[in-house]
Amino acid sequence: MTASQPTSVDVLIVGAGISGIGAAYYLQREHPQRSYAILEARGASGGTWDLFRYPGIRSDSDLHTFGYEFKPWRDDAIADGDRILAYVREAAAEHGIDQKIHFHSKALNASWSSHDARWTVDIEHTDTGERETLTCNWIFCAGGYYRYDEGFSPRFEGQERFRGQVVHPQRWPQDLDHAGQRVLVIGSGATAVTLVPAMAGSAAHVTMLQRTPSYVMPLPSKDKLADRLSALLGEERGYAVTRRKNIFRQQAIWRFCQRHPKAARRLIRHYNMKMLPAGYPVDEHFNPPYDPWDQRLCAAPNGDLFRAIREGKASVVTDRIREFTETGVLLESGRTIEADIIVTATGLNVQAMGGMTLTVDGEPVRLADTIAYKGMMLSGVPNFAYAIGYTNSSWTLKVGLLCEHFCRLLARMDAHGDDIARPVPADPAMPTRPFLDFGANYIQRAIDQLPRQGDRPPWRTSLNYAADVKLLRHLPVEDADLHFSRSSARATSDATEVNV
Repeated sequence: MTASQPTSVDVLIVGAGISGIGAAYYLQREHPQRSYAILEARGASGGTWDLFRYPGIRSDSDLHTFGYEFKPWRDDAIADGDRILAYVREAAAEHGIDQKIHFHSKALNASWSSHDARWTVDIEHTDTGERETLTCNWIFCAGGYYRYDEGFSPRFEGQERFRGQVVHPQRWPQDLDHAGQRVLVIGSGATAVTLVPAMAGSAAHVTMLQRTPSYVMPLPSKDKLADRLSALLGEERGYAVTRRKNIFRQQAIWRFCQRHPKAARRLIRHYNMKMLPAGYPVDEHFNPPYDPWDQRLCAAPNGDLFRAIREGKASVVTDRIREFTETGVLLESGRTIEADIIVTATGLNVQAMGGMTLTVDGEPVRLADTIAYKGMMLSGVPNFAYAIGYTNSSWTLKVGLLCEHFCRLLARMDAHGDDIARPVPADPAMPTRPFLDFGANYIQRAIDQLPRQGDRPPWRTSLNYAADVKLLRHLPVEDADLHFSRSSARATSDATEVNV
């Protein structure tokens, strides 16, 4: 812990990853008079970029858009985890945000009092087991959407018979030596696509075993135009132009895939065929049964996965596991894969709101009964905001807009003397659908535990950056669905001041 934990703050930020650091920056820039603290359950800042230590860990979005708008990214467009972690921590240190972080502090539950317009948050110190409470007017939850303490590992028949080592990317042993070993990576998502080429350089061979193919696109790790723009316009202006260029490109690709899925599928297949050996069974291993961007596209920087396959260092098998054996796995097709190390890159366990439970005036909040408002608040829950980034673009683009809007909301409340903001649908019969309309398995496993979204703004969770810029940055904060009020404690205080 960098400083003694306060007992009361204006805003409590939960999570010291890329979202929490960003939220703190915007809050102290726009509302320097407000006190805040950041709770971090782990012993280090950086979130995802500190947690994951598997070989090759990197971004799968370009860093000119994944990085903060307020801090130019000065490195390759796609960079490894260590460089991203250093960037996030540098941003925190530059603005004194690191001094507001309280490590080993996990928010367990939060109870809201409308009379006082205060949250009372129960906190566990994960290093000592001690408990204490903190009160605040607002909670800003920046804990992401998955559990940090464990990943998803399905139970495989006969797994205990395997004589080698089984590891999950979320708990990577730092002393694991895969040089000269036969490695089997189970999975086909971004983690598997990252691990296979990273391990293939020194392993005897790496096999990626997938039940269902994913779309994989080769991307350059360097943005040459960004370098030229920085040289021509200067670093800050060049970064701003590059960022806008890449935002437009990301959104254009996504819209093209949504509107013309068949053409997008053919285009991706064309690039895959160019990168793979002649006669390679592309349709067996790189032709998913779903349309592009129904799930996130996987990036292969400079085509590294395809290069490993061409060079014979890696291979892809599309099949299902019947059981583990002493020396590998037996597949449903009857084929066996021998391995010394098995990596279960089988995904995440979704956890909403950092696992924190909420109570409003004595009534427990069931997340599945709430509706997301502007992608940042929950129906019926006052003074609670959260940050969930884009799934079809760089995470931080959405988080930055949410932070800006949060600060605008606070300014509007200050101007009118309100201390409570509560979203309530003007149409109680509004149809709803899942909060994350996304086909990834880790989302589908937890869909019934997450909030819902409506069928119209501001209750529809947008994936459109241009629409979000309009809604979150430019349109008024007020609308018919957001109710402002003063607490009884505030009204009494105001009346006392007037009488005095």
